[in-house]
Amino acid sequence: MTNTNLKTGRRLQQIEQMITKHYDHIWDCCCDHGLLGFSLLNAQVAETVHFVDIVPDLMTDIEGKLQNHWQGSQQAWQVHCLDAAELPLKQLAQTDKHLIIIAGIGGELLIEIMRALLPLCTSDQIEFVLCPVHHNYKVRQFLIAHQLGLINESLVAENKRFYELLHVSRQSLKALSSVGSVMWDFNNPMHRKYLDKTIQHYQRSTQNSSVDAHAILNQYLSLKKNTRAAI
Repeated sequence: MTNTNLKTGRRLQQIEQMITKHYDHIWDCCCDHGLLGFSLLNAQVAETVHFVDIVPDLMTDIEGKLQNHWQGSQQAWQVHCLDAAELPLKQLAQTDKHLIIIAGIGGELLIEIMRALLPLCTSDQIEFVLCPVHHNYKVRQFLIAHQLGLINESLVAENKRFYELLHVSRQSLKALSSVGSVMWDFNNPMHRKYLDKTIQHYQRSTQNSSVDAHAILNQYLSLKKNTRAAI
């Protein structure tokens, strides 16, 4: 956006890099200060970029910045102060192509939002980019159970935290893995570190004799074997 200093971190930059085609609508949900949406607006990757958050003050601030600094068409953006679970998708044409981005929130809340959104997604032209703060395995299991396939996925580190980014849709025929597939590069020390941290987490969880934790741990341990083969 012109006349503003936009500085997105690695996580938001990686989300933007995953967007490789043009959409009619991109929904930047839980958009916080709107940095990702501003970048997408500049990149002109959608006819309309929608800024969505439930916090009124944030949305008032974003709308003011757009009105003051955006020099393109006023139809290129919309600001919505509402719950991400209530996107007005049914008010738009069935043939429109949508990308819904939900990032920066916990996995359980993300699942709640997706549970509410999926019945509204009657069009085949809807994709999601998801980046939960935690509970990645649980999010993946939910997506698999609801027949969402993988378009792409990525792993990024920012401020000493790791993030899994998932680009999925119901139209993709590529199976989504519970523990990740194409995002892993076991020649990358950062990826090996993240895998080790994840394994340690589930090893601690097994101390509570959780059957699920044991099963999940075994899946990540199988990935660990692959790291030795890759190095």
